[in-house]
This record gives sequence, C-alpha cells and structure tokens, in this order.
Amino acid sequence: MTRCAFIIDHALPPGLIANTTAALSMTLGKLRPDLVGCDLRDADGIGHPGITTIVMPILVSDAEGLRALRRQAAEREAEGLAVVGMTDIAQRAKSYDDYSRRLAVTRQEELRYLGLCLHGPAALVRSLTGSLPLLK
Repeated sequence: MTRCAFIIDHALPPGLIANTTAALSMTLGKLRPDLVGCDLRDADGIGHPGITTIVMPILVSDAEGLRALRRQAAEREAEGLAVVGMTDIAQRAKSYDDYSRRLAVTRQEELRYLGLCLHGPAALVRSLTGSLPLLK
C-alpha cells in the first residue's frame, strides 16, 4: 500500500501554501500518473477529468523541520520513497530557465524548502510524517 503526504511550512501566507501544494501536486501527477483516476461523466453526461485516487493529507512543519525531513527522506529514496521539494528559489523564479540557473549554483544546505511531497510505502511515509500536525 502506498501513501502520500504534503508537508508545508506553516509560516507561509495562505496564497503561498496553496501555490506550493499545487506545484507539488503537479509534479507528483507527472511522476505517478497512475494516481489520477479515469475521466468520468455525471448523470447529465457532462465530462469530469480524473482526479486523485488517493488521500493526500497536508501537514505542516517549520523551515528547519522541512530541511531535516528532506535529509531524512533522501536517505530513504532507495526504499521506494519519492521526494518532491518546492524551494524559495522556485517560488521566486521568473521562468523555468531562471529557476534552473539559480538552482544550479545553490548548494543543498542553502535551499529553503517551502514544502515537500513524500510518496511511497505507507509505513515509510508514516514513519517520517506521523508526528506532524494537519494544516488547519
């Protein structure tokens, strides 16, 4: 069984929380298109594109907690854990090329994570995120 969790910096304003979660969701959908269900029709025959087939809780942490979680998660990728991060560099970039250039000259310890998405074996994701509170 697999599990997904989004972990967002609780200090972000609501708009950046929404933006960070949306960006992470898009990347997860690219990595795991099987997590998106088939297109459906309602009783009137109107089409509705497929949405996620799994529960995706949004949890919160602080900037240092996200940095530590990113390090812990990186050590577990060989166990089937997918890790997607959204950094302040990505959020401030004016284009994808700008993001690419800025990221290429920034060391890992200098990155500030706004959010993470972890996906993989349920027990593994829970072991890393089980103590984190839900976004409220």
